[in-house]
Amino acid sequence: MERSIGTMSTEQPFTSKKEGELTEVRLLHHGENDLLQGEIVDQVLASKMNLINDAIDEIGFTPHHWKLFCLNGFGYAVDSLILLIQSIISGKAELEFQPSYSTGLTIAVYVGMLVGALFWGLSADVIGRRFAFNVSLFISSVFTIVAGASPNWVVLGLFTCLSAFGAGGNLVLDTAVFLEYLPSKEQWLITLMAAWWGCGQLIAGLFAWAFLPNYSCASAATCTYDNNKGWRYVWYTSGAFVFVLSVLRVTIIRLQETPKFLITDGRDEQAVKVLQDIAKSYNRPCSLTVGMLQQLGTLQRPNQGAKRQRFSFSELIFHFQGLFSTRKIGLSTVLVWFSWLLIGLAYPLYNVFLPTYLESRGAQFGVNSAYLTWRNYTLVNFSGIWGPVLAGFMCRSRWFWGRRGTMIVGALVTMVFFFAYTQVRTESENIGFSCTVNFCLNIYYGTLYAYTPEVFPSAHRGTGNGVAIGLNRIMGIISAVVGEAANLDTAVPIYICAALYAVMAIVAGLFPFEPYGRRSS
Repeated sequence: MERSIGTMSTEQPFTSKKEGELTEVRLLHHGENDLLQGEIVDQVLASKMNLINDAIDEIGFTPHHWKLFCLNGFGYAVDSLILLIQSIISGKAELEFQPSYSTGLTIAVYVGMLVGALFWGLSADVIGRRFAFNVSLFISSVFTIVAGASPNWVVLGLFTCLSAFGAGGNLVLDTAVFLEYLPSKEQWLITLMAAWWGCGQLIAGLFAWAFLPNYSCASAATCTYDNNKGWRYVWYTSGAFVFVLSVLRVTIIRLQETPKFLITDGRDEQAVKVLQDIAKSYNRPCSLTVGMLQQLGTLQRPNQGAKRQRFSFSELIFHFQGLFSTRKIGLSTVLVWFSWLLIGLAYPLYNVFLPTYLESRGAQFGVNSAYLTWRNYTLVNFSGIWGPVLAGFMCRSRWFWGRRGTMIVGALVTMVFFFAYTQVRTESENIGFSCTVNFCLNIYYGTLYAYTPEVFPSAHRGTGNGVAIGLNRIMGIISAVVGEAANLDTAVPIYICAALYAVMAIVAGLFPFEPYGRRSS
């Protein structure tokens, strides 16, 4: 056996102590290495979570986790894919429909993602993580395909919004599901998983490169349905791609509810069964038993038991209160949410409007070819894949002070290159700095994605994630309004982004928790 479970050797029978004495021992010694040690008010939950963490560490990393890494990564890819598609095709769709409000699609996609993040996030703490994992991508794929057949600007905005609603829940649940199965030594993979976000961006760029240069009209005066099908092809192929991913999610693995959610929901027997099934499938040890959990007592939560009303106001209040149960957890929650607000404004100003900015800069450098414009866009998106890869290795190194240090370094380096980008004078410099900025900002972004679920208590992780990403989407809507009124051909958005990343670095340094070398609850 690799290690013993809990604080007592598994070779000692539980009948060797009275039930009350055993429970007291468990409550007093509930995981010195747990990240939120001493911050969880419900000591029974803390002790049970310690046993679950011990069991997950005992099983270790298995092929099951690699499957989850890929399948949850699909959600990352789809989120970025849907977000960028509307930015990519909006210009060509405008030529055909000639709308009065040009950034309407950006507002639509962020509204959909806002509602999706809140809906899937809050429901994840009530009904579990499994439902969203299985159906969210399918919902997104259906409306992505239908969006390609939109007859006018308003209908296109509606289907874009509905597509984003399905995709919007993935960033809330993907990290939570993966984290709640991971051994503590491999939690850095949450940061690495953000590389899938760049993959989604790359795919969006490739679809644009393939269809827009050859199947798009040149001006509003000559634009018709027949000579402007490129943007529709982008929607069709993207929707088909997302549909394939949704099928793979339910065929490659039959996801069980995460053991940490089951524990917070009072279903000890099911939590043990999930872990024992994984251990049995990969011939790994698992010493955890139902008796070990049940002897610790019952959890402190409203409407506990068979008559519990899941969809109730008290249930919602319970999960929000859990994010502020102690001063330290409350401070962490506020700072994490504030970070998502900042990145929610900085990221769209640079990335969602990047095609417009690149096109204007390209025109200054004599690049008037649509083919070269989308080639450059694809190169920029390709570079974004590798930021989280570097961040993943930085997070597991003492040299970079763990997650917080990685975010500080990523934010400050991004700030420097943002300022430098305003001095670009040649086409080669334009592409080089665009790729570098996208690489560096994803060091920060990828780490923040991973850090957020790690520092929330498991019982309230979906709610905390949902609100964080919801705030991010609100700022995306605001950025679209700013983009309607501002001149995006200037470097002003770049200066604003640089300043915002400086603030993000400061906030990262103030985070009260450092997950490096610790186990999430």
